This record gives sequence, C-alpha cells and structure tokens, in this order.
Amino acid sequence: MPLLGFPTLFSHAGAGRPPLRERAPCHVPFDADMPISSVAEQQLAMQPFLAPGLDALADWRLAMERDLALLERYLLDADLLDPAAQSASQSLRQRLASDKLVIAFVAEFSRGKSELINAIFFADAGRRVLPATPGRTTMCPVELCWDDRELPTLDLLPIETRREAASLVEWRAQRDRWKRLTLDPSDTEGLARSLNEVTATRLVTVDEARTLGLWSDQSPSDNPPLQADGRVEVPAWRHAIINYPHPLLQRGLVVVDTPGLNAIGTEPELTLGLLPSAHAALFVLGADTGVTRSDLDIWNDHLGGQGLASFVVLNKVDTLADPLATPAERERAVERQCADTAATLGIPRGRVFPVSARQALAARLAGDEAGLAASRLPALEAALNADLLPQRQQVLSRTVISGVQSMIEHATRRLRDQRRGNAEQMLELRSLRGKSGSRVAQMLVRVQADTEEFERCASRLTALRSVHLRMLRDALHALSSDRLREAVASLQASLGNSWFNLKARSAFEALCQGLLAQVDRAAHQCAEIDQMLQATFKQLNAEFGFTLALTPPPDLAPFREELQLIEKGYGRYFSVTRSIRMNGPAFNDQFQRMLMSKLRVIFENASAEVESWNQMASQQIDGQFKDRRRGFKRRREALERIQQATGELEHRLAEVEQQDARLMEVIEQAYAQANELHQLAQRGPATESLLRDAVDTEAGTVSLLAGGTDLVLP
Repeated sequence: MPLLGFPTLFSHAGAGRPPLRERAPCHVPFDADMPISSVAEQQLAMQPFLAPGLDALADWRLAMERDLALLERYLLDADLLDPAAQSASQSLRQRLASDKLVIAFVAEFSRGKSELINAIFFADAGRRVLPATPGRTTMCPVELCWDDRELPTLDLLPIETRREAASLVEWRAQRDRWKRLTLDPSDTEGLARSLNEVTATRLVTVDEARTLGLWSDQSPSDNPPLQADGRVEVPAWRHAIINYPHPLLQRGLVVVDTPGLNAIGTEPELTLGLLPSAHAALFVLGADTGVTRSDLDIWNDHLGGQGLASFVVLNKVDTLADPLATPAERERAVERQCADTAATLGIPRGRVFPVSARQALAARLAGDEAGLAASRLPALEAALNADLLPQRQQVLSRTVISGVQSMIEHATRRLRDQRRGNAEQMLELRSLRGKSGSRVAQMLVRVQADTEEFERCASRLTALRSVHLRMLRDALHALSSDRLREAVASLQASLGNSWFNLKARSAFEALCQGLLAQVDRAAHQCAEIDQMLQATFKQLNAEFGFTLALTPPPDLAPFREELQLIEKGYGRYFSVTRSIRMNGPAFNDQFQRMLMSKLRVIFENASAEVESWNQMASQQIDGQFKDRRRGFKRRREALERIQQATGELEHRLAEVEQQDARLMEVIEQAYAQANELHQLAQRGPATESLLRDAVDTEAGTVSLLAGGTDLVLP
C-alpha cells in the first residue's frame, strides 16, 4: 500500500515549551492609556526575533518525537516491528529530542561579539550576561547551552591541560579537572559576576607560555607583549561551558563565542571541531575599521568556503555617524562600508549586516522600539530566522519522513507475511468443511511435508550467513581503527618529530588520499554485498515463499566529503608561514591528537552505518524464518485440535478470519498515524500561529497584572 501524504493526529501547539510566565522578566514602561494589545506587541518587539521561531521548531521536534514513539509502540504491540526497525526508530527519536542549533560568533579581539550575543539572546535578563565592557574581553572559547541533566553551572578547563595528551573531547568526559561554579539563574547580578571568569588571565614565564603553545619564537608578531618583569599574560582557562536554563538555550540553541585569531590558531579543536559543527557563523567586524589583515586571515583560514552559513556583521556602526553629515550622507557611508566589506570577502552584499550591538542592547533593556530599529539588529535577526530555521527544519523533515517510510515498509512486509499465513490456513480450513477425519489426517501429513520442505532452507541460510559475514568483514576492515592508526603512524614516521616541515603537505595529502581510497573500498564492498543479497533474496522468495526486500546500501559519500573538508582545513596549517608559526612540540602533539580524533569519529560512524545496514538484512532473514516456522506450527496445532474436537473447524476458521480483520485494522491505523507524521514533518513549525498565540497570551497577562505605573511582564 503506497504511503500517502502523511494529516496530524494530535494537537501539538505549545507541546513541551516553557510557559511564557516562567520566562525571565523584561521591564517595559507601562502607560495606562496604551491599549493592552500595544503593550503586548511592544513586549514582543523587545524579544529576540529568533525566539518564536526556535519555540516553534522545538515544539515541532518534540511533537514529531512523541508521535513517532506512539507509532513505534503501536507497531510493536501489533508485532509488526522487528528489532532492527525499532532500533532505527529509537535513534531517530533520540535525535529529535536532542537536536541543537549551533551558532558560532567569530571575530578578532574587541569587535563586540559578547555585546552582540547579549543583545540577540540575553536582553531579557535585564542586564549584560556576558562581560562586554572595555578592557574585559572573552579570553577562551565559550559554549552557552542547556542540559537538563546537569545543574546550572560554569565549567572552566584550566589552561595547564594544554600540556597533557587528552583532547577537548576527552576532557569533556573528565570534569573532575574542570573548575565548576554553580550558577543561580534568578540572580542576574551574581550570574554576571560568575561569567566574568571567562575574562581571567594569568602571568607566566616565556618558557611556560612556549610549553603551553602560546609563544612562538618563529612568529614573534603573534606573541603576547612582555610585561615589565619579563612575564607574559595568557588566558587562565582553555575552554568554558556555561550550562544555563535560558529559554532559547532550553529550546535547543547553542552559542559558541570564540576569542580571536590567536586562540583560534593555537587550538586546532576549535578550528576543526567546534566551528565546522556549527550550523551558522556570525563573523563580527568593526564598522570603523572594516576588514583588517587579521580579520581577513580568520575569514580565509577558518570561515570562507567551509560550507557553513556565514553572516558578516559590521558592528559598532554608530561610530560612522558623523554629526556634521546629513542622514542621507551617513546612510551612504554605511552602505559604502558594507559594499567594500562584501567585495573584500568575496560574498554577496546581502550577507553583510551593519549593526550597533550596544545600541540594540540598551534599546531592549529600555523598551525603546525606535532605538532598536535604529540599531539595525532586527534585520540581522530576520536573516538568521529566515535562513537557519527553515534549513534545520528541512533536514529534520527529510530525516523523519525517511524514517517513517522505512518503519511502514518493514511493518507492511511483516503484515503481508502474517496475512499470507492466515490465507493459507483459511484455505485449508475451508477445504475441510464436510470432510471426514481421514481428510484432516491427510492435511496433517501435507503440513508436515511442507514444514520439512521449508526446513531445507535452513542450510541455505547458514551458507548465506557465512558468505555474508566474510564480505562484511572485508568491508569493515577498510574502515577499522587499526587501518586508521596504521595510516597516521605512517605519516608520523615520514615526518619525524615535526609535523610542519617541507615534506608535510605532500605527506598529509597522501594520507588523505589513502583514507579516501579506504572509504571507496568499503563502498565497493557494500555494493558487492548488495548484489549478492539481492540475488539470494530473489531465490529464497521464489523457492520458499519469503518476502525478503533489501534496502539500498549505505551512502558513504558524506564521509568522503567530511574527509575532504578535514584535508582542506588541516591543509591550511601546512603553508610555509603557518608551519613556521605552529612548529612547536605542544602544537604538534595537539594537532596530531585532534587529527586522530576527527578521523576516528568519521571512520566509526561510517563503520556503524555499514554494520547497521547488514544487521537489518540479517534480522529480516531471521525474523521471516521464525515467522514462517511459527506459522507452520500454528497450522499443525489447529488441524490437531480439529481432529480431536467436533465443531472446532468453524471456531478455528472464525478465529483466523478475525485475526486477519484485526491485522487490516492495525495497518490502517498505522498508516493513518504515519500519514499524520508525514504531514507534520512536511508542514514544519507553525511560527506565525505561535507568534499570534504569544501576543494573545501576553495581552491576557497584562490585563490581569495592570494596576501600577510600571509593569513587569513575565
């Protein structure tokens, strides 16, 4: 039965979203003569433009996860879902429940990143959350997120861990070495004081800075200035994770704040881990300076051509406001700076957004709509909302539709097998009407013969498993961690102690080409397995009445693309100038660890997909074999009961007919639920209706609380 376009069974509006009254208060001056709806609209205008869209996206994800769980449970109760399909459904539900939207803010020092983050996301706290005052800048990469399994905390990884072999990924699992500060979300002043820790620095000797990888004798221009006592100032922390229950973070947003060229250049995991995993990057420039040389280095080395959505923000646009110029002349100056920036970076003018983050934050804190509009921030937020959320929705929609389609196909195949068994039983039972006991005995003999004939396929299946297992081992061997370690060890042996020398680029390119060949070899093996199973399934279906159907082999092209991105990203480090700057023991070790970590993740994920595909094929064979064997047993038992009891024939026939009718009802209901999910996935988040609901809710809240000269809207 073909899948139709999938209507929604349940009402999902507001599912799982924190009620508006629980959100952090936003102070808006209250005018007793102002209409209630105007107050609510003003309140909404002060909120980040992403808030309604993120709320709608999160509600949509949770609604799909809930409906998928109901469909999975329904099919399991009806015995129409095999273990492989159930595992795939659980993985999909886990992805929907934990999906994040990651936005990275990238810039040189003192470009106003932290102020922009405050203005876009955290103005409802009533003050600055991230430190953004002059002279107080973020000194280490900062992740802002929310994990409801943890308490609100600020975790800080000491800079001394750069001396050790563990990568950042490994340090995440070893929180005992992190400094942990407990946060009180209700105390915004205390929260701001705690977050000032991300600006902390310490003074160390030049030798210690060199050991930490923060001092280069080959590139002195990149080194921090020497203090009067001969020491240098370095960040106190290597990484910070802020687990904070802000409504936007609760809805799946993750904000990454990066601290400038030096930190980006000396922390490979930031360049090749955090940034590529982001769904969008906001590249913040100073409107007064335009694109400086260090800004251009960051863009060329870490953002341009990386495949992620990049938005260029010309911050501090208020500094271009010449008091002696007319408004038209000031506007032309801003437009000229935007056009020059776009031309320098080689991007369309529409990707450059002039903004005054400080003016926007002040306007939101004061409830000043005119000031917020003058800051130009709403245009940037509208672009983020229009570009990021639909893209994320499309990715999840395709994933859910594909997953539901696969579940229904598995259920349909299982249903066909069960109905075919029922049809065979009903045909036999109807043929026994008016027949003697000898006829029943003959039918028992026939069932026994059919059972013995069917059992002959067991040896065929054993041979198939043996061949299948051998071919699978060959495919997984190409993706094994042993082969990966051998390739990296070979590279290390050819480069010696230094990963950055004249031979490095060619040796690294040879490594990447070898790894790509390994992935291609695994893909070729999967194609051969597919051909072998397709031919065998066809024979088994014809000879023994199976309904085996093989899904397409896993597509390993995305893993090739990931390897090519790593080759491109790491290749930047092998230029002559960067090789000189980065050729230190600390950076060598860190670079090698990060490379191995990234490659291991790619190969493990590719291997997992190959194994999962083969496991689904094996489980389908085992499941159908057991179902057919169970069907023969039921037929034999039914005939034996008929032989022993008069009148059992019609009773048993009615049972089988009722069972078949129940199966049809089950699959019809399953298709209805699947159609609902398909429709929900295609429709996407109901952002506009959510926004209207929020206006109505806020208006109702105002009408209940009005009565003073100042009103605090929840």
